[in-house]
Amino acid sequence: MNQSDYILELARHRRVLRAADVRAQGWSPQLLIRLHQAGKLHRLGRGLYGLPDAEVTEHQTLIEVCQRVPKAVLCLLSALQFHEIGTQLPHEVWVALPEGTQAPAPGYPALRITRLRGAAYSDGIQTVAEHGAPIRVYSAAKTVTDCFKFRNKIGLDVALEALKDAWRSRKVTMDELGHFAKINRVERVMQPYLEAVTQ
Repeated sequence: MNQSDYILELARHRRVLRAADVRAQGWSPQLLIRLHQAGKLHRLGRGLYGLPDAEVTEHQTLIEVCQRVPKAVLCLLSALQFHEIGTQLPHEVWVALPEGTQAPAPGYPALRITRLRGAAYSDGIQTVAEHGAPIRVYSAAKTVTDCFKFRNKIGLDVALEALKDAWRSRKVTMDELGHFAKINRVERVMQPYLEAVTQ
C-alpha cells in the first residue's frame, strides 16, 4: 500500500480526516488535495476531508465541528438535541470554548459560541466516538444546569423543559444536578424547580 491508500483507509475509519491527522502519520497534507482533485476524497470544509461514498450519519455535522474546532464542546441547545432531551432543533451548532480562546473562522455549519472558564468549561465533558470520530459534548446533567445559567440567552421555558424531560427520562440524578448547579453557581435559581420535579 502506498501513502494515498493508507490515507483512504484512515478516512474509512475516522469518517472526517484533518490535515493534522495526515501530518501526524508523517505524510504530506498535500496528498489530501491530490486525492480530492482525483475524486477519491470529498472536501467537507476547510482542512476537512471524507470519503465521497461515506454513509452520512445523524451526527455528521457535529463530527465536522469537533474536528474543525478541537477545543469545542457541544453545549446548550445542541447538547440537548444530542441527548434527545426536550424539543429544541437549533439552526446553529452551539459550542463552548474556554475563555480567551480565539474564535474559529466562520464556515459551515454556523456556530453559536459560549465562553466558559475553569470547571464550568472542563467538568462534565463526555467524548462519544461516532464511527471512529470523537464528538465532545457535555453530560445531560451539565447541559441542564447550563440551560439555567444561560436562561437569559435561551429562555427559562427551554431550561424548565430540559429539566422536566431529563428527570422524567432518568437521564439525570439529583446528585449530578446539584454538583453542576454548584459549578455553574445556579443552586439558588434551580432549587424551587428541583423541588417541584421531585414531588
